[in-house]
Amino acid sequence: MGCCHSCLHYVLDYETPKTLVIQSKAVGFVFRFTQLLVILYVCVVQKGYQETDSVISTVTTKVKGFAYSNTSDLEHRFWDVADYVIPPQGDHSFFVLTNIIVTPNQTQSRCPELPTPSSICTADCDCTEGHSDPRSNGRLSTLGDNKHNGSQTCEVLSWCPLEIDTNLPKHAMLAAAENFTVLIKNSVTYPKFKRNIMPQINSSYLRRCEFNRITDPDCPIFRLKHIVSEAGEDFQSMAVKGGVLGILIDWSCDLDWWAGKCYPKYSFQRLDNKNPNNSVAPGYNFRFARYYKTPDGEETRTLIKGYGIRFDVIVFGTAGKFGIVPTIVNLGAALSFLSLVPAVSDWVMLTCARKKDLYNKHKVTYLNEDSDSESVSG
Repeated sequence: MGCCHSCLHYVLDYETPKTLVIQSKAVGFVFRFTQLLVILYVCVVQKGYQETDSVISTVTTKVKGFAYSNTSDLEHRFWDVADYVIPPQGDHSFFVLTNIIVTPNQTQSRCPELPTPSSICTADCDCTEGHSDPRSNGRLSTLGDNKHNGSQTCEVLSWCPLEIDTNLPKHAMLAAAENFTVLIKNSVTYPKFKRNIMPQINSSYLRRCEFNRITDPDCPIFRLKHIVSEAGEDFQSMAVKGGVLGILIDWSCDLDWWAGKCYPKYSFQRLDNKNPNNSVAPGYNFRFARYYKTPDGEETRTLIKGYGIRFDVIVFGTAGKFGIVPTIVNLGAALSFLSLVPAVSDWVMLTCARKKDLYNKHKVTYLNEDSDSESVSG
């Protein structure tokens, strides 16, 4: 019966707020200070008075610089932007050639396949004429006459002589690419606010500026060596097999009139996996060819396997501007959070105040409607 009586009281007792005035400057200070912190966090730190919009951007790049190389395949050669930027224009990215493997004077003919476990044979019956394997260098023909390191292989119909891509130069052929510069022209807009943000630059400024994190952080001209260095990499090491670097442009702006001008913030990061043990085909490379015709009309080509660094320009950001609707909504949220502040003050009184026993005694009062007296309880 006692248990049922207690449960009935718990369910059916009516509670009403009670005002207990405590004349303590310390507790009052904690109460008001906590209220102030809640309002500042919601309205100022989180900028709850602003509506936001995501950035839409356009990016174009222009690389400048030149280099020289001297190899047995290409001899003494001068390289300019038309040679090492492939393709000339990319979609929010650009590629700079740094190392190459050249296979010159290829013609369409028959030649022995390079030795692999699937291409080594001992008789013509091992060579299925007309068979095509995507991993081979051409269409299979008859048994070849040559032996490569003691292994005999089938002939293939392909561009001959075949490329041997295992002899990669240990040092980047275009090591001078580290001193190339790139101009990144980036314009952004925030559709909700109908506002375009154009970099505050002109031709005279561009002729004398170069990006520097400390002295010139707003200049859109970057030296490739510095980009790679800011990403924590060494340009000459990365240039041997190539890689992918991200140029991150943060356009997070405050568009209120008192906030000042909006400038981008640049950061740099390597995007590909450089660990050869945990990466399939580490680095970055692709093949392209240059075609010619001999005086007797035969088509020839020079095959180039190019290694280099691809720079991806990634633009992101959010803009905020004062709006009456988010201000009202977030102010209401701040006021609702204020209802939690008395719990902090109660904790201070119950743990730190000198008269905490007296406070605990008068915090709750039980009133019996069948009696004219009241009882207080902690």
